[in-house]
Amino acid sequence: MSEKSTGPLPGQSGNDPDSDLLVQDPNLPPVALDPAADAEQHKWTPTKIVVWVAIALLGGVSWSMLAFSRGETINAIWFVFASVCTYFIGFRFYSKFIENKLTRPNDRRATPAEYKADGKDYVVTDRRVLYGHHFAAIAGAGPLVGPILAAQMGYLPGTLWIIVGVVLAGAVQDYLVLFFSMRRGGRSLGQMAREELGRVGGTAALIATLAIMIIIVAILALVVVNALGESPWGVFSVTMTIPIALFMGIYLRFLRPGKVSEVSIIGFALLIAAIIGGGAIADTGWGAAIFTLDRTTIAWGIIIYGFIAAVLPVWLLLAPRDYLSTFMKIGTILMLALAIVLVRPEITVPAFSEFASRSDGPVVPGSLFPFLFVTIACGALSGFHALIASGTTPKMLQKEKQSRFIGYGGMLMESFVAIMALVAAISIDRGIYFAMNSSAAATGGTVEGAVAFVNSLGLANVNLTPDMLTELARNVGEESIVSRTGGAPTLAVGLSHIMQGLIGGVAMMGFWYHFAIMFEALFILTAVDAGTRVARFMLQDTIGNVLPKFKNMSWRPGVWICTAIMVAGWGYILILGVTDPLGGINTFFPLFGIANQLLAAIALAVCLAIAAKRGAFKYLWIIALPLAFASVITIWASILKIFSPDIKVGYWANNIANREALAAGQTSLGNAKSVEEMEAVVRNTAVQGTLSIIFVVLTIIVIGAALIATFRSWRLGGEPSHEDPAVVSATYGPAGLFASRPEKELEKQWNALPAATRREHDVER
Repeated sequence: MSEKSTGPLPGQSGNDPDSDLLVQDPNLPPVALDPAADAEQHKWTPTKIVVWVAIALLGGVSWSMLAFSRGETINAIWFVFASVCTYFIGFRFYSKFIENKLTRPNDRRATPAEYKADGKDYVVTDRRVLYGHHFAAIAGAGPLVGPILAAQMGYLPGTLWIIVGVVLAGAVQDYLVLFFSMRRGGRSLGQMAREELGRVGGTAALIATLAIMIIIVAILALVVVNALGESPWGVFSVTMTIPIALFMGIYLRFLRPGKVSEVSIIGFALLIAAIIGGGAIADTGWGAAIFTLDRTTIAWGIIIYGFIAAVLPVWLLLAPRDYLSTFMKIGTILMLALAIVLVRPEITVPAFSEFASRSDGPVVPGSLFPFLFVTIACGALSGFHALIASGTTPKMLQKEKQSRFIGYGGMLMESFVAIMALVAAISIDRGIYFAMNSSAAATGGTVEGAVAFVNSLGLANVNLTPDMLTELARNVGEESIVSRTGGAPTLAVGLSHIMQGLIGGVAMMGFWYHFAIMFEALFILTAVDAGTRVARFMLQDTIGNVLPKFKNMSWRPGVWICTAIMVAGWGYILILGVTDPLGGINTFFPLFGIANQLLAAIALAVCLAIAAKRGAFKYLWIIALPLAFASVITIWASILKIFSPDIKVGYWANNIANREALAAGQTSLGNAKSVEEMEAVVRNTAVQGTLSIIFVVLTIIVIGAALIATFRSWRLGGEPSHEDPAVVSATYGPAGLFASRPEKELEKQWNALPAATRREHDVER
């Protein structure tokens, strides 16, 4: 059992010059676990050794099956075992190594949520609730869409990038950005860059993060629009999640404070009722009339929702919705994984497909190198996560040591979502996959057009028939599944295909399909509202450099003005995507992926400069390796999108071809079948091409500034920190999902205190 201490914790002051000043209130139990007790719980035992050897062996066998199997089929269970075993090993060993060598958290220090508590944005939050919020906020469209689009290249490239990439790159970025932002009062990525990289590099980072954020949120919203378009069942069910979340927020805040498990059960029951009720209402004449909405109408609804959600207090909608969403998300993914293990579907997609080395893929253009690594962004490495990790999450973190569980662990869970999305996509018939994910311009939006187009691709062992498409649409309760781009419908079909083999048969496919649609929309809308809120933080920080009043996050005029500006930005791109004649996802998603990965490079560059200032030169390779890979591969992809003469790849090549065709009096070109569509292509490619140039130039400036700052720190042996002054903590919480025995003993001491003394009103338990 831990004992009270008024001095600094041993081994925790190396990178914390203020640690010696942290004198704890002697009337409180310890705010941090004693180092001896902490070391004891990580001591190796024979049982632990056997367990970890078994995990390593199972992972090795699974990877061997995936890498070397070249038969006609491969069983889907190997994807589950390979990913889970790798995640366990990565979290237990690699993330702990990073904690010991780079971050070195100190639980005696108060987090910004404690010393800046305002009840709106800075709110001390139980680690389990915060894990739910963080995971829900980062796990938007990316882990669903990217792997599904990349499935056209085969199963192996995406699997390798998702699993290996997250352990060495994505989770590292998320953890480090979260920790460094928390130490700086929850400051945004752009503001940290301005402090660490100087005026030029910092200004470039601020502009890049704001501009990229607009693109990212717009594409997230576009996926929801494509999933819900002309789907009354989906529109009703997803709409009902808003009042359910509001009810949960009020319930936890006023009616039954602290009853997280209770409100979770109620919320889950209401969600299931919304799905079942949606099916019944969609079958009525009045329900179909009210909830069958065109995509432009849905887009405007999401724009309005994004503004309102971003200005409401975090406890009212954002946190309860994210927590509710996390139950649905993690529960659904684990359910799908279990179904895969039990049903054991056979995968017929080859390890490397016909389109792995070609640039004319019908789903997403470009060859495997470099476009796989920008098509699959979230799930392996995502710059968007850096904005959440330096936005809402560091303002809600209870204790410093929880940053590893939430930052690194949250990203591992998202990677698992990406793997399950990939498995769902490759589990369905390849012909159906291409019919669903090819643009309406290619398929004509009809069953007959889709069949003709897919069969013309020359795919091995693919013979699509009209009956296959119409029967599947009937089974899942939709009018059509042709050109349902965006990834969400494909995942829903894959999930319903696997789950019906376990529960309910074909008769239940409609329920499972719409269950998956609501699950996905929850994923994405939580990222939209969290992303908009983070964008508002970033803009307020940026304007605050000139007008200090805007830095006050509680100043309502600043909140409303900055929210309106950011919503207008991503709303404009969303409308462009909805009206794009070549399919918004098919043409805009490459820009999303490139922007996202360039932002990841910016985030890693800022982390590199911060780690160098802390004097951690021996371990800079932890950051430098993913930074080098992300920079090279994404800048390469950017150059191809800007300069490639292939109109399927290059923005400006496509722009010039359509402009010249219009000038010559042509009324169609490629998939653009009218003058209006050709004009839309010219407009959209000009926007995409211009943004691509801006993004890559700004990113190169930021990386250059970070390398200069790192070299300067190396010459000086470290530099002064921009961390907030240390404040002694007066609260306690375990570091991981489950409290260890020493942590439970310490929790008992805190629970024995009077409620007023332990400040229970500040903790959203």
